[in-house]
Amino acid sequence: MNDKYIELTVKTNPDLVDFLAEFIMNATGEAVEMGSDSIVLRTSESTEQIEQQLKELNIECTVSKEEKENIDWIKAYQDSVQPIEAGEFYIHPQWHEAKEGKINILINPALAFGSGHHATTFSCLQAISKYVKDGDTLLDVGCGSGILALASTHKGAVVDLCDTDELAVDSSKENFELNNKEYNNIWVGSANKTDKKYDVVVANIIADVLKMIASELISKLNSNSYLIVSGILDTKENIVTEAFSNLDIIERIKKDEWITIVYKGQ
Repeated sequence: MNDKYIELTVKTNPDLVDFLAEFIMNATGEAVEMGSDSIVLRTSESTEQIEQQLKELNIECTVSKEEKENIDWIKAYQDSVQPIEAGEFYIHPQWHEAKEGKINILINPALAFGSGHHATTFSCLQAISKYVKDGDTLLDVGCGSGILALASTHKGAVVDLCDTDELAVDSSKENFELNNKEYNNIWVGSANKTDKKYDVVVANIIADVLKMIASELISKLNSNSYLIVSGILDTKENIVTEAFSNLDIIERIKKDEWITIVYKGQ
């Protein structure tokens, strides 16, 4: 890829845009960007010939050009996504190497679903690292990318996942496949779609939704189970603590303005 490219902008009467765009594409063999009164050609080739041809058309238009840096946007994006460490876990995209001595989890970031960089996901990973043990059954409610359930399988847990967003469920399935890991069950919906009880329930959602489904989450706990809830802004913490007031808080994790609470069932 060339380090530079030329951006040639042709301003003209709106009635002439289609004609000039077709003329430029035919003359250069390049695609153009069309505006209401402009055509933009981006090319790594010389534009002197097309500039001369435009002059010879004797059509009212103004031509300007600028040399610009040719940015590799894919590489720029990849460089911006750095691995993170949370507890025992090392979360990294495919274009970064695994880290020796850590539990490595591959996540190719998707904007909507979480890659471990958000404070709530980070704190949940710390809690999972501390409280989930081999042989536990775990339910991940609002699974997103599946990162929390994936981390739990690395600890030896048997996991079920659910999310009300079908795209999130698909993302989780892809990430489990990427990591060569297996889940027990996954579905579109919430915790009310299963009658099972679990050793650990994780719900990284938002405070208002946690309040709304509090009874559902509590009903999925075995005696002495752990419930990890997150996605809680510090200004809304009281909404959650009131909803789960019949459980004992054993740890509160604060990162930035976000709160994660670990409860112990009774």
